[in-house]
Amino acid sequence: MKSLKYAVLAGCLLLAGCVDEFLDRKPISNMNEKDFFQTEADFENASIAMYNTLYTIYASDSPMAFVGQLMSDQCYTTNTAGNVAELLDIQNVDVKVANGIIKGWWEDYYSCIFRVNKFLSTLENSADIGNKAVYEGEAKFLRALYYFNMVRTWGAVPLVTKPLGIGESYEIGRTPVDQIYAQILEDLKAAVKLPAKARKKGVATQGAAYTLLGEVYLTLGDKTKAAEALRQVYGKYTLVDYASLWDLNNKNCAESIFEVQYKGGSGNPYSRYWSHYAPVDNFGDITVWGTGYNQVTDDLWNDYEPGDPRRDISIFYNYVGEKTGKVYDVKFPAKWVDKDAEISGMTEYCDNNFIVYRYADVLLMLSEATGDPQYLNEVRDRAGMPLWGSAEYPTDKYPTLDRAIEHERNVELALEFHRFFDLKRTGRAVDVLNACRHKNLTVDPRKLVLPIPHDVVVQNPLLVQDEVYK
Repeated sequence: MKSLKYAVLAGCLLLAGCVDEFLDRKPISNMNEKDFFQTEADFENASIAMYNTLYTIYASDSPMAFVGQLMSDQCYTTNTAGNVAELLDIQNVDVKVANGIIKGWWEDYYSCIFRVNKFLSTLENSADIGNKAVYEGEAKFLRALYYFNMVRTWGAVPLVTKPLGIGESYEIGRTPVDQIYAQILEDLKAAVKLPAKARKKGVATQGAAYTLLGEVYLTLGDKTKAAEALRQVYGKYTLVDYASLWDLNNKNCAESIFEVQYKGGSGNPYSRYWSHYAPVDNFGDITVWGTGYNQVTDDLWNDYEPGDPRRDISIFYNYVGEKTGKVYDVKFPAKWVDKDAEISGMTEYCDNNFIVYRYADVLLMLSEATGDPQYLNEVRDRAGMPLWGSAEYPTDKYPTLDRAIEHERNVELALEFHRFFDLKRTGRAVDVLNACRHKNLTVDPRKLVLPIPHDVVVQNPLLVQDEVYK
């Protein structure tokens, strides 16, 4: 399996300290050359390297950004540079086996998982310190999160739970989906024992673990266990003013459950959501160079009810060219804005964090798991919108609680990498995507799962390609 081999090699290089400036938050000590940790500093340095993997998986041009958003009815791309055809295939849910973008994702995921597995393997042989169980729980949370993302994206993938040698990587085929989920649940048994309060900003907590566990059980169709997990989070966080969620001065707020930490400025782990999601070639009117990823469809815009303040907080509906004075009618994300970012050449070193899980998500999943609109109504009340069950609620458009929850997740969590996975979980993906007026698709339901990249299958005959992609 050539790509898995490359991921193993890449993981080795990364653990040796050969990381690019984007991931290099601080130097990694020589403990990376050992098979055990001796001091608290060793544990901490290694955990930083492990958490750096989030920058790969949740970046603005990451697998979560493109599968979770670009493949949904919420987004499309206007990017015209590079491998445009491959990007459009992702947008149109018609990915080919030779798609180089998904090959990169495959290698990224296994490189990141290698780093987590290496951390866990080294941890097992290390001296006992007070926080050892905490570090283990955090690592297993990340591994569960990554495999959950992968199994929802590709279906059966090779399950690797230890750092592999290159030869070993050729001996692993696709692991059945139920076995992957069993490993995810096993890892989360350790993760839910984490402290409720983070030992520092950005690390996994008990609340994050229970939130992930609840979403996993929802995806598996076990609403009873999903509700049990999500109730462990209920009341532990609070909803805040919606606009403040995206305020650069309000990172890690009371609503945030798990958040990827960025720090603006060159030489820091800066983010690129602002420039990547700005309209392409906006000539400095918005950003120094817009990439045009994840532009907003009219389908999403029109799903907001009249007077919903979340629409204009989430989406810019046009911009005015400072040089031309012309109004450009294009809708693009407004949740990640950093107009004061440091600029060097064509790069903006932005300071926006990315929230993977927040409390509103938990509340909406609780309504999905329990059939109780109470939690849905807490989210709507925060937005100042009519409550489900009231005479003012638009039951003509959303006549059942299931549709009401689907609508609420669409507008509340818009552009936050959830939509495609939500639609797959509820079995609504094909119907919603085919009804998307912006894309005009006829989706093959078998292609809701991506192919194993062609080069990977060629190198490892144990990997059997899905029938639709043969």
